[in-house]
Amino acid sequence: MGRDVPVVVFSRDDRRQYREKVHRCLDVFATMLRESRFAFDRPLAGLEIELNIVDARGEAAMRNAEVLAAIAQPDWATELGQFNVEINIEPQDLAGDGVPSLENDVRARLNHAESRARSVGAHLVLVGILPTLREQDIGEGTLSANPRFRLLNEQIFAARGEDLHLLIEGVERLDTHADSVTPEAACTSVQLHLQVSPDMFAAHWNAAQAIAGAQVAVAANSPYLFGKELHRETRIALFEQATDTRPAELKAQGVRPRVWFGERWITSVFDLFEENVSYYPALLPLCADEDPRAELERGRTPELHELTLHNGTIYRWNRPVYAVVDGVPHLRVENRVLPAGPSVADIAANAAFYYGLMQVLPYDERPVWSRMSFQAAADNLAAAARYGLDARLYWPGVGEVPAAELILRRLLPLAREGLAEWGVDGVVADRLLGIIEGRCLTGRTGASWQVEQVRARGGDRHSALRAMTLEYIERMHTNEPVHTWDA
Repeated sequence: MGRDVPVVVFSRDDRRQYREKVHRCLDVFATMLRESRFAFDRPLAGLEIELNIVDARGEAAMRNAEVLAAIAQPDWATELGQFNVEINIEPQDLAGDGVPSLENDVRARLNHAESRARSVGAHLVLVGILPTLREQDIGEGTLSANPRFRLLNEQIFAARGEDLHLLIEGVERLDTHADSVTPEAACTSVQLHLQVSPDMFAAHWNAAQAIAGAQVAVAANSPYLFGKELHRETRIALFEQATDTRPAELKAQGVRPRVWFGERWITSVFDLFEENVSYYPALLPLCADEDPRAELERGRTPELHELTLHNGTIYRWNRPVYAVVDGVPHLRVENRVLPAGPSVADIAANAAFYYGLMQVLPYDERPVWSRMSFQAAADNLAAAARYGLDARLYWPGVGEVPAAELILRRLLPLAREGLAEWGVDGVVADRLLGIIEGRCLTGRTGASWQVEQVRARGGDRHSALRAMTLEYIERMHTNEPVHTWDA
């Protein structure tokens, strides 16, 4: 969830001061890491879920202000597009009844929000990209009213100096241009947060990078964009392109993109923040009054405003998060690769798969990232996004194998072991990981179900997408996992 910012025009002096302040924050952050000033008892898990808003016909509805006013709960917020909202679930322990409690909590909040949305003639949808979204739904006029989004839009296009070029080669081909960052709003995701200790941050981040491809392969739910069938998880390519501040010449020079998988395994969380400061100019050079060094010398915890604001404009698929709660700092890995939906049960299963693996892989004597190249992990993500469960993924000790085989034979047993380490009840773990297993055995993800439905209907593509979306919404509300949805 991004920080709100005021409407402002930036001067050259603003940028100079911000650069100096960001470097000061980075120095203070290094001191805090050396002095072990971070809170950590045991891992805590939280999540954010982004949703689409539609009307009774399944078309995008530009009504997030009305929907949020009707929901009237502080854990709900605006997102980039007027057809988006977001819910934030605070971090909690998964031990004992934590997992079913988290799942039930999410369902209860979403059910309440849906009932309130209906009161203003709207509906909420859990899906990676809204299948009925059209190019005319995307433009500066459909940005949310939050000044942060308009300011980001202005700064990204000021950096680019030209319109965005969206080019995605998949089953079909999309080649178009956009004059705003609103195409990013088409990407609705589930973001999983894991609070970890500074000493173990690098191991957790590396592990999250290593499994990103498997996560996307088994959770793909974004096959359509602007009426075109593209990748099984088109959201990955779209997000990478929709926030790209680089014109073609800077890409050719090797300038890093702002949506980034990365280029190396890390040894410390400091590596990531240092890369942020070294590689990326500020998009929102807003300086706070806080002097982080003075705060630290007074024995208080600095918020590191500039460092965290800058971090929030660099969209790593696994992003480091520094936050201060009740005066105590902590670190989180924010996993951003997953699409929303199809059901809350599917989201809970995706979360259980991730959190289970993250309780085992970071602690291996010979960790996975010591036995595979970083490029192999990046290639896995790209292949999984394009082909879903039909992708072939690399894993140490087995080589390149079908995604479903890797998940069934290697990763699910590890995830079960990890959930047991968390203290998750075995019945709960079996139910949720059984959903992951079911997708692998049937070959059915949200993406494959959508494609089956649209191809079976034939005829006018948009009419088929609309009919499929309405059926998707109906099935979403049953909370049955997608692998059980009949074709």
